[in-house]
Amino acid sequence: MIPYDQGEHTLPGKDVMEDLNIKQLTLAVRTIAEEKNLPEETVLEIIEQAIAAAWRRDNGEREQEVRAELNINDGTATVYVQREVVEEAINPAIEVSLAEAKKLKKDAKLEDILEEKHEVISFGRVAAQTAKQVVLQRLREAEREVVLAEYEDKIGTVVTGVVQRVEPRVVRIELGKATGIIPQSEQIQGEFYSVGSRLKVFIKDIERDTRGPQLILSRGNEAFIEYLFRQEVPEMETGAVEIKGIAREAGRRTKLAVMSTVPGVDPVGTFVGGHGTRVNAVMNEIGDQEKIDIVTYDENIDTYIRNALSPAEVVKVEIDKETKRAKVFVTEDQQSIAIGRGGQNVRLAARLTGFELDIETATAKPAEKKPKKNIEDGLFAAIEEQGE
Repeated sequence: MIPYDQGEHTLPGKDVMEDLNIKQLTLAVRTIAEEKNLPEETVLEIIEQAIAAAWRRDNGEREQEVRAELNINDGTATVYVQREVVEEAINPAIEVSLAEAKKLKKDAKLEDILEEKHEVISFGRVAAQTAKQVVLQRLREAEREVVLAEYEDKIGTVVTGVVQRVEPRVVRIELGKATGIIPQSEQIQGEFYSVGSRLKVFIKDIERDTRGPQLILSRGNEAFIEYLFRQEVPEMETGAVEIKGIAREAGRRTKLAVMSTVPGVDPVGTFVGGHGTRVNAVMNEIGDQEKIDIVTYDENIDTYIRNALSPAEVVKVEIDKETKRAKVFVTEDQQSIAIGRGGQNVRLAARLTGFELDIETATAKPAEKKPKKNIEDGLFAAIEEQGE
């Protein structure tokens, strides 16, 4: 940067907003930082952005590159307007010709960034209002960023929140300091959310875009089901049983593949619990409308596919490991069970096993007819045996 001083420049406008007086702002930096739990440097940067925006509103043009520096020692502000040195300026708002630049700075050369310095004393009313809006917006964004940073370590865990607001495509959940959203894609289909009700949510991610950081929550993903079972099945913590795969269509059906690492331990029975207590506890959280199938995982893909298609009974499986496809043969009366309503059973089984499954009807082989034995032949054979 090549700064040069154009002397003192007073912003026009007699009205000075008391809530945006520069000296008051500099004194308020520390207070705002403490109230909002933000670093002083962040608050200072936000106020400088606001001063730059206010100056541009009163004096400059929208395209101009403007930055401001606030001196917290004496409560003054300086604005710098940046322009690039070019051979011949086409847009004076962002460019300055080389000839003009040399008048301002003797050693100026092409592609230099020239900064024009302006001392700021006061703001016009409209500019002050602009600056105030910038401060409030940036402070909200910075405060939300700091709060959400506390949740970085909680991604992948489940917390309890309160429904704050229900909108057509998202549900807003209050989690204490922070607020998160459950997008429609992460909701349980058919689940009713009422304002003020408490519910468990899975912290999926923190998305950062032009609108600022956003905490993304879920009740419809597979990880939420795994967490709920982990709370109900203590054997998972000891490693006696484990979940090998989950395929879920939230609100409709979930298939869970489980296995045991300890001989003699029934993995399915462990997850179901005595009289179904464990699986029922999970269903109480996600809703009775969602069915849960718990099947045994097997290293043998043939057996695994048969288990995954439960409750359908499979006659034969033809596997093509190269294309990751399998033909599954079932009797005619089992075909609708294997496919499931709307293809749900075979779709979830395919996701669980990683194989594309084609359900086909097995043709029953006719029973082989045994030749009738002649009674006389049998009698003669018996007599012969007696004679020997």
